[in-house]
Amino acid sequence: MTDMYDEKKVPEFALPPYPHEDHSEDGLGRAKNPVKYLQSIEQRARERQVAYETVRLLRRDVIECYRKEGVNHYENCKGPVEKYAKVVLKRDVGQVNPEFKDEKMNYGF
Repeated sequence: MTDMYDEKKVPEFALPPYPHEDHSEDGLGRAKNPVKYLQSIEQRARERQVAYETVRLLRRDVIECYRKEGVNHYENCKGPVEKYAKVVLKRDVGQVNPEFKDEKMNYGF
């Protein structure tokens, strides 16, 4: 059968922010530690993809609820819609970000 009506099995936990490695101040654009810099870039890409997929899954839940409830979706779909809106309206769609020294450097979405 389909798993549309089964309870969702999604863990509720928060990941710690990953360490960010800045460029050096020599003006050449080189990283202080190239390995850590590449690892932080890769981790940021993974976090961005997780954020995209989270939004996609929540959007799918809202659409399923609208189709299932029909004209009563205003009353019966408040939970999924509020959960979706809560995630979408967050800065960087709830993506885990490192602690930047300069807050303007947060190059998110």
